[in-house]
Amino acid sequence: MNLCRLTCAAAAVAAFVAADARAQEAPRFRTDCKAPKDIVHLDEGLPQLALRIAQKEAVTIVAFGSSSTAGAGATSVDATYPARLEAELKLAFPNVPIRVINRGIGGEDAREMLERLDKDVAAAKPDLIVWQLGTNALLRSNGVDREQPLILEGIKRMRAAGADVVLMDPQYAPKVLKDPDAEPMVNLISDIADAQHVNVFRRFALMRYWRETSGVPFEMFLSPDLLHMNDFSYACTAHYLGAAIAEAVSFTKKPSEAIHASAPGSTTR
Repeated sequence: MNLCRLTCAAAAVAAFVAADARAQEAPRFRTDCKAPKDIVHLDEGLPQLALRIAQKEAVTIVAFGSSSTAGAGATSVDATYPARLEAELKLAFPNVPIRVINRGIGGEDAREMLERLDKDVAAAKPDLIVWQLGTNALLRSNGVDREQPLILEGIKRMRAAGADVVLMDPQYAPKVLKDPDAEPMVNLISDIADAQHVNVFRRFALMRYWRETSGVPFEMFLSPDLLHMNDFSYACTAHYLGAAIAEAVSFTKKPSEAIHASAPGSTTR
């Protein structure tokens, strides 16, 4: 009995170490994955995340969404964008314990995601939530107007949980582009982000840049169904999202800096 317990415990430790080693491998990023700075940039700070990183405290990030988050089209769990994002952020902040939790469920729209927000997301006490949304509303022809109150409710509840928020808009793919509401949906998400002062990662613009500016064929960054992403696009997305998060952390004012800036006699530049 004791031998079995020791063997099982050793196996569990070995599995954990192996999984952590895989997560810390150099991300599967290809140098031919290009993106202009103005697309892969976050406009707002990330105060909760920046505070945790400044204090070198453990960071929890929840990747919340549908099939693009779950990893449809990826060859393995390690090739999904949340797994690659964790690896990218561990490289950017090597002295900070960082965990990215994948809470993607394929096929869900914003309403269905909100139904599980408390259990699947808020319960993890995240410092940052990356909310990927919009695609399934287009595929179901839900229209744009119905999504606005749902997105606003989601942002409100995520903030109430104490988390920073980054929205991720739909993928640029033929089956998404068939819906005339594709670009209005992207614009809606952007407008809400601006009005609510939350960040948006412009996945649609990034993938459109690959196709229309760089001339990359859809087959290179999409799965054969021409809807879901693949290892190439998941790795590229994670690379640029990780870099954008790291940059936003660097320009976010720390509490001590904010107090100093507001002190009498202080000057601002």
